[in-house]
Amino acid sequence: MAHGEGGHGGGFRRSFGPREMHDAVCADCGKECQVPFKPQEGRPVYCKDCYQKHKKF
Repeated sequence: MAHGEGGHGGGFRRSFGPREMHDAVCADCGKECQVPFKPQEGRPVYCKDCYQKHKKF
């Protein structure tokens, strides 16, 4: 007598679907952009182009 099929249980599911995007304004050029994290007050957020510029330094 087998009870269950094994390996299917657990109530813990994590979704790796599309990330939640947040609206932000680039601290350099002022362009509106979207970032995959919640912007925090006091921390600059850069658009894709400006981020590449800052990353090089």
